Amino acid sequence: MHLFELTRTLVDIDSTTGRERQVGDFLFDHLQDLATRTNGTVERIPVVDDRFNVFATWDEPTVVLSSHMDTVPPFFPSSEDDDFIHGRGACDTKGGIAAMIQAIEELLGAGRRSFGLLLVVGEETDSAGAQTANRHPRGSRFLVNGEPTENRLALGSKGMLYMALEAQGRAAHSAYPELGDSAIDKLMECLARLKAVPLPSDPVLGETTLNVGTLAGGRAHNVVADQARAEVTLRTVGDTAELRRNLAAAVHSVSGLRIAEIRETPAIHLGSLPGFETTIVKYTTDVPRLSAWGEPFLLGPGSIHVAHTPEERVAKHDLAAAVHLYKEMVCRLQDR
Repeated sequence: MHLFELTRTLVDIDSTTGRERQVGDFLFDHLQDLATRTNGTVERIPVVDDRFNVFATWDEPTVVLSSHMDTVPPFFPSSEDDDFIHGRGACDTKGGIAAMIQAIEELLGAGRRSFGLLLVVGEETDSAGAQTANRHPRGSRFLVNGEPTENRLALGSKGMLYMALEAQGRAAHSAYPELGDSAIDKLMECLARLKAVPLPSDPVLGETTLNVGTLAGGRAHNVVADQARAEVTLRTVGDTAELRRNLAAAVHSVSGLRIAEIRETPAIHLGSLPGFETTIVKYTTDVPRLSAWGEPFLLGPGSIHVAHTPEERVAKHDLAAAVHLYKEMVCRLQDR
């Protein structure tokens, strides 16, 4: 398939997280056809239920290209104009997958081997595919992960610290609030204290940021709220031990508050190559969950600013440029 045709075909398969089976089957068959013609191998790596990663290799891999098959909801199919391919996953990251496959075909045509392609599930939620893959490394020295970086080599990516907060109160008629204990008031006080916690910075990755993403609670407008919940995400830039202690202290300083869930993806600093444009990205990726696959690099076509939005798209010239960049990275890293 042509690069643009393959991108649209992938976009047109609904692979929102948890529904990756169909796109995984398509990619396995597509890569199996290529491997049969070029003496490669392709396998499914089971993850959970009927979900699986796809791994293709041509001899023992020095470099592995990698990205994720899943997308965020809602699914919407592809469209195309002179400059862009639109649709869910166009830049995050089905266009990047198509560019990687095209790069592999051209590298094989030029006589290059000793590389692989790892496509995983679950990146948009819990990195289940990456965590499974990390238990089964294949000896590669370098990992080139694909995410929308506008075709610039990312020197680092921020981490993510997720906290779910729950407040408990006592219900009462709103005409007699003194008889109740508002969980919403407690939660609002806690969030104000969280926002007052000093946030660290890093000379490369920049500032830590905090976002209250969801807020819910109460039973009705005329009832003192007996329960409330909020989800908070911080984009972190380094070691978080002190930050986590300070956040926990702020939560526990309010009676009736608890941290119901906490999980973290660490911030990372990444490799660079002379001659490549560079950037810093504020989002998290599967890279920290793929540490056993080699020294990590991060680059891909498209802009994160339109990923996860109804305007998601990728420029055709960015896809073509990504093919060249992936080929260049494979060759440069193999020659190290």
